Amino acid sequence: MHLYLHIPFCHRLCPYCSFYKHTPGKTDLAAFVEALVTEANYAARCALPPLKTVYLGGGTPSMLSPKHLRRLFEGLHDVFDFSEIEEVTLEANPATFTTRTAHLYQELQITRVSLGIQSFIAQHLETLGREHTPMQAIQSVHLLRESTALEVNIDLMFSIPNQTLLDWEDTLTQALALQPEHLSAYNLTYEEDTEFFEKFASGAFKADSNLDAQMFSLADELLTTHGYEHYETSNYALPGNRSKHNSGYWTGKDYLGLGPSAVSTIQRERWQNVCDTSAYLKQIAAVGHARQQGEIIDDEAWRLERIALELRTSEGLPLNYLTSGTNLSGIEHLIEMSDTHLKLIGDGPLLVDSIAAELA
Repeated sequence: MHLYLHIPFCHRLCPYCSFYKHTPGKTDLAAFVEALVTEANYAARCALPPLKTVYLGGGTPSMLSPKHLRRLFEGLHDVFDFSEIEEVTLEANPATFTTRTAHLYQELQITRVSLGIQSFIAQHLETLGREHTPMQAIQSVHLLRESTALEVNIDLMFSIPNQTLLDWEDTLTQALALQPEHLSAYNLTYEEDTEFFEKFASGAFKADSNLDAQMFSLADELLTTHGYEHYETSNYALPGNRSKHNSGYWTGKDYLGLGPSAVSTIQRERWQNVCDTSAYLKQIAAVGHARQQGEIIDDEAWRLERIALELRTSEGLPLNYLTSGTNLSGIEHLIEMSDTHLKLIGDGPLLVDSIAAELA
């Protein structure tokens, strides 16, 4: 079982991010943590299997104070079986990182910290609305290295407005110098209900598919040359350091989501929590859970989802998800077939979404 906790609070709202998030405002963070623990207790009534991974995402989970984080982890350990735990990840903001927080994470048996750095160029950080500086980003990694044995992931973004290929190479080079165990390199997408989408729709921001492809290929070349496995379209890891939590999503493992807007999928039943923190707190207090929407994923929907996700991985798509009438003509040079899997080669990973649509 994989566990995800959504912590929706941010000091500053990034204009490109479509995840449910907000500034803390007048939210009682202690009450929010207790609501998460209450929801965990409710979920545990179903006799869930031992946890394999835990992931605290957001939002900005590192906004929770040491007191609140300790209470949260105490509550989780009281409820769930951690005897088979393999990975505990916390997303952290480089702007607020200290030696004290690094030690706290290790004390709480967090094993992995994911830093939303995005760029090492001040101009692009300003465009993205990030509150840290390039130097703070570098210092946050050094603090983790000097203070703990925690694994480090660095999130990077390419195709930022006005970002050149040389800018992207500079960011990749600076990231490599920090020797993180894991790197995520995401192509900026213009998501609805964001400020960036409005600028894209108005023509103020433009997409360039040729530049996207060049940046994708540059990341692949540089990172793999330095020993990183390109194990998923947007993710790279040193051997033995793949994200076990995210790999669970890609390969269709069950996961439980706690917190406002969090999604759960267990035995092909999927539901989402209410996407409002105030409503979340009220519903938890009233009935112990925040479930709002639910569906049963039928065989065909599951097959299509597996194609979309597993085709992105280096292992590829199990052949049992293809139908007997699947037409591979026109994409033969982009795929490699084994007895059990179909995987993308050459320029295939660049075209993963369109190839997935063809295979569906």
